[in-house]
Amino acid sequence: MSRPETTGALAGPNRRTSALTAAITALMVPGIFATVALPAYAANAAAPGITSHAHSAAPKTLVERIRTQSQTVRVTTAVAAPAVVRDEVHATSMASWKKKQAAAVVSAGLVGASLASTLANPPYPHFSLSQVVAVAERYTGTPYVYGGASPAGFDCSGFTQFVYAQFGVALPHSAAAQGAMGTRISVADAKPGDVVVIDGGSHVGIYLGGGRMIDAPMPGRTVGNHAIWTSAYYIVRFGI
Repeated sequence: MSRPETTGALAGPNRRTSALTAAITALMVPGIFATVALPAYAANAAAPGITSHAHSAAPKTLVERIRTQSQTVRVTTAVAAPAVVRDEVHATSMASWKKKQAAAVVSAGLVGASLASTLANPPYPHFSLSQVVAVAERYTGTPYVYGGASPAGFDCSGFTQFVYAQFGVALPHSAAAQGAMGTRISVADAKPGDVVVIDGGSHVGIYLGGGRMIDAPMPGRTVGNHAIWTSAYYIVRFGI
């Protein structure tokens, strides 16, 4: 028996189904492409002329953070400025104080020919270390005056200079210069009346023995018997 051919009623529904599927596909595919393309188009439209748009927001946020942090660093640096200002004020105050002290020296007549005349006609023409101590002790209580070298006021080297001038011994008005000028001797051989040189020439006084000296110590203090406060000192001798 021969197979009946598929024609007529069966062939018609199959053709209609294929046509319907093709029509639906033709409608859906463009829609899908359009949906995918919209975000990219929107990104391009929102930032025209920029090559890379997909992650432009992240770098902008990072740049803003870096900019904010750098401003914070500048503010932190600025906070340290008052310390510099304080140092400048302190230096200015010290300079002003020194000018006032120098003016006081001049107005009190602490500089001039008096030292030269004392050296020319010393009250004690015969040098004696023990007599140096006796003369130095007469000025106990004299105020410290920056640049002073008379009983109106002494600084450290002005005091030793004035005391030694009364024995006809000329000393420079400088602690370092006095330390370099004298004959250096050991502490074991030192005698009262020798000169103590502290910290390589930052301060001088007249040795009393027993770790003590008579000196003009610092502003606000007076000439007196004081301890040698450091082991960093040596002894020099004049008048020999």
